[in-house]
Amino acid sequence: MRSSFPADAPAIREPRHAPVAHVVRGGMIEGVHYGSVAVLDGEGEVRTSIGDIEAACYPRSALKPVQAVAMVRAGLPLDGALLALAMGSHSGEEHHLAGVRRVLELAGLTEADLRNVPDLPYGPAVRDAWLREGRGPSRLAQNCSGKHAAMLYLCKLSGWPLESYLDADHPLQRAIAEVVEELTGRHIAHVTVDGCGSPLFAVSLHGLARAAARIATAAPDTAEHRVANALRLHPEMASGTGRDTAALMRAVPGLLAKDGFEGVQLAALPDGRAVAVKVADGADRARTVVTAAALARAGVEPRLLAGFTGEPVTGGGRTVGGIRPVAALNPPGAPVTANATATATA
Repeated sequence: MRSSFPADAPAIREPRHAPVAHVVRGGMIEGVHYGSVAVLDGEGEVRTSIGDIEAACYPRSALKPVQAVAMVRAGLPLDGALLALAMGSHSGEEHHLAGVRRVLELAGLTEADLRNVPDLPYGPAVRDAWLREGRGPSRLAQNCSGKHAAMLYLCKLSGWPLESYLDADHPLQRAIAEVVEELTGRHIAHVTVDGCGSPLFAVSLHGLARAAARIATAAPDTAEHRVANALRLHPEMASGTGRDTAALMRAVPGLLAKDGFEGVQLAALPDGRAVAVKVADGADRARTVVTAAALARAGVEPRLLAGFTGEPVTGGGRTVGGIRPVAALNPPGAPVTANATATATA
């Protein structure tokens, strides 16, 4: 699993998170979301750091583009929408399910060969319709089924065992681990099991941002470029209709982005600027707001991010506040507000 070139593994410790967003009601801070944020410039240097970007953390599904790079390098022949689905956390819409079935068909396999955990569709509207039809959890509907189908397809092409494809010492997972270490630039700190059942590799937030930048800037003849191109062209296939990460990629030209459970997000631009976010309490309401603010801090035009200010805070049926990123994430030159502070370097 370990290569000779990456630096030592990130430290496993209680993360030293700092405030990244405030819940503001009536002009006063009602609550605070803690977390960590890494913003890299086009040269790969840390431009802004909040919290603890060097501690080990679980990237969850935000690591899927890296996993996809490893699979393409190993011979996965998917492109376009099906490759986007292979790195997706899909909503369970019919085009997602059809895509998974197609990948399984290409492999000569069926849903019964999947080893992900059965679940209901992730998208609320899709899930409600699914339940009204009297349908229960299934491996096909589970949001990681595209990745699992792609893993099985690659195993079938490579002559690797199918039943054990989720074991950490399986050839597929060893190949993925090597690419995780290469692209993040650090050894993997710890290996456990993700919610879907696949191995989950602990990396640093800094390393996650570095990996995103390397994928986003890769040359056209590389696996990284194929992955980036698929995600950029088919963002809804990797998420779903109305999902915030797909909308973010549509709003910012050339952006590559992927979210993960427990408040994780990565995003990177074709010139190498990249951000990685971890919200300590896993709150999605803060994740998108903080990611948009980090992108503005990285130099993305604020007007492109105007639609990502987060859900409102309401009182008496009207808006009385909202989720506000801390002042350390203000774009350079912006005024600093007195009630939003965090430790940062810029």
